[in-house]
Formats: sequence, structure tokens, C-alpha cells
Amino acid sequence: MAQLKRTPLFNAYKAYGGKTIDFGGWELPVQFSSIKREHEAVRTKAGLFDVSHMGEFEVKGKDSLTFLNKMMTNDVSKLKVGRAQYTAMCYENGGTVDDLLIYKREEEDYLLVVNASNIEKDFDWLESHVSGEVVLTNVSDQTAQLAIQGPSAEIILQKLVSDTVLQEISFFGFLPAVNIDGITALVSRTGYTGEDGFEIYCKAEDVEKLWVAILREGEEEGLLPCGLGARDTLRFEANLALYGQELTKDISPIEAGISFAVKTQKPEDFIGKDILVAQKENGPARRIVGIEMVDKGIPRHGYKVYSGDTVIGEVTTGTQSPTLKKNVGLALVQEEFTAIGTEVTVEVRNKPLKAIVVPTPFYKRPKK
Repeated sequence: MAQLKRTPLFNAYKAYGGKTIDFGGWELPVQFSSIKREHEAVRTKAGLFDVSHMGEFEVKGKDSLTFLNKMMTNDVSKLKVGRAQYTAMCYENGGTVDDLLIYKREEEDYLLVVNASNIEKDFDWLESHVSGEVVLTNVSDQTAQLAIQGPSAEIILQKLVSDTVLQEISFFGFLPAVNIDGITALVSRTGYTGEDGFEIYCKAEDVEKLWVAILREGEEEGLLPCGLGARDTLRFEANLALYGQELTKDISPIEAGISFAVKTQKPEDFIGKDILVAQKENGPARRIVGIEMVDKGIPRHGYKVYSGDTVIGEVTTGTQSPTLKKNVGLALVQEEFTAIGTEVTVEVRNKPLKAIVVPTPFYKRPKK
């Protein structure tokens, strides 16, 4: 049996009550207290996540922009220094290699942040397409990442930062060298929870000190260490796609509902462009929608969705929403059944249960 990978914070989990599970080959905390308590903390106060399992690649060189625009669905030429961009990489058939963030640190200097389960696959895919003067480096092992999320995230982190006003970092903006309690880190106003907050990138050897310092400083604000369980329910309520569920090698970004990250009008050709152009112009044959259960039952990943006796799709993610207290799901269904209010049936443990197509996201954070 293969040894599970561990982040540099693994030894710190036990002190905070972390319960670990196998997550795509990584031994990671599913929770520290309870999923519902951690979920509620992020929605009302703040939560701190170890996301050091994510992958980081550097792309440098005078042809880096040309290379990235060939590989990505978004228009990387629009990215300014100090800004991050959400994008996807696709295969020729329009299926998704991965969804990721690109940080433009300087001209000809980019940082890519990819999903943990895809690190090797993504690096090999990128490396196989490198041309011109491009230096591609996998720096995942040297890099750690924390995410502090929630309405109090800025207040807490600012206590540890004296030389930067965090309020000045706009959504999807970042600063490459912020001093946090003596540790230099890249800090971006990004996240995967539907709340305000920051993602913090530092050297692997510095992350435990940073974790302890942030939790100590945030204690009086109600900050909790959070695991993968709450991260999943939070991103699900905010309708943020998860690779392996809403996005796969067989599901395109258009079908998954992230067409905003597919710029078919950019002049450069990119991998999968022809298929994605056709899906944008004609509409995809199937699409991710929100469903809410009418009958009592929870729609889980992989459950079949029916119209009458006909299978029309399947659930990609589903749970009881901790915020809404409703049983809801995301489902990939045929286009003709995607209208709001459409009645469908979900097969839950061999029982047909009624559900209805509803708007997404299920949760939007209140505006300040």
C-alpha cells in the first residue's frame, strides 16, 4: 500500500484535534472540531485551512505569455502584475485537464496553483507543450499554503501584519512579499469558500510557525482551524467547481458553468478552442444545475437523475447545506431539463425521490 503524502503541517494537526483521512493520496484533516461548527465559523467569523497539498508551478521566460495563452482557456494577456486569474486547461476534445489560478508576479514571471490530485498530470501536460524560451519549474514541495476565510479574516491577519494595509488588496489582487509575524509570504485576496479572505503562500519550513501565530491571534475573534469537510460544504454552497466532480476530463468548463473563464474571442488558438467555441455558440448538450430535494433524502455524488423513467444525468455534489438547512445538490443534466423549476427525480438508495431545479449559487455572502 502506497504511503500517503503529508503536508509540512501534518505534525501540528494532533495538537488541534485534527481527524485525518485519505484525500487523493494525501493524509489530510477532514475536521478539527466538527464540520458544521467549522462551516458556521467561516460564514460568521473566520476559519483557517491548511491547503499546502495544492501544487505550485513557476513559469518564466520571454515566451511564457505565449505559452500560457496556448494552454489556458482564459486570456492571460489581460493579466496585470499583482493580479491573479482563474482559468482552466483543456484537452483537444474540450474536457478539462484542471482548473487553476495564475498569479502574475512580474513580466515573464507567473505562479500557477493547481489541484493536489493533478500535480503530476498537470506538470507533464504543460511540459509536453513547452516551446520557445520558457522555464517551467515544479515548486510544490518547497511551498506551503494557508487560507484564512470569513468576515473576520482581514481583522485577524492585519494584527500580524505591520507594514501592509490588507484592505488595499482588492479581490483577486495580491502582494508578493508581505511580512506576517516575521515570515515573508505572498498574500492574495482569493479563496474557495464564498467568503472574503486571503490565501497565503510561504516556504514550507515557515508554515507551522505561521499556522500557530494566526490561530493564536484569531482566538478572541472566534477563528477555528478547519478541515476538508467544511471546505467542501462551503465551496459547494457558493457553487465553486471541484475537479473530479463538476470538472473532469469528460466535462468541459462550459458544461461546468465556468464559461466566464473561457475567452473564445482571444486571438490566440488554445487547446480545445474549437469544441468550446461550438459549445458557447450553440449551447452545450448538458449543463451543471442546482437541485433541491422535495422528498426527504440527500443527493450524493454519482446518484442518477431521471425525468420519468429516462436517465437525464447524475449528481456531481450533494449534501445537506449547513447554512440553508436544505438537501441540495449540483447535477450534470441534459440541456432540455435545466430550466429553473423543472421537476426531476433522484435515485437515492434505489428509491426515486422528487427534486426541483433551482438557481445557484445556493449561498451569496451579504454585501458590506
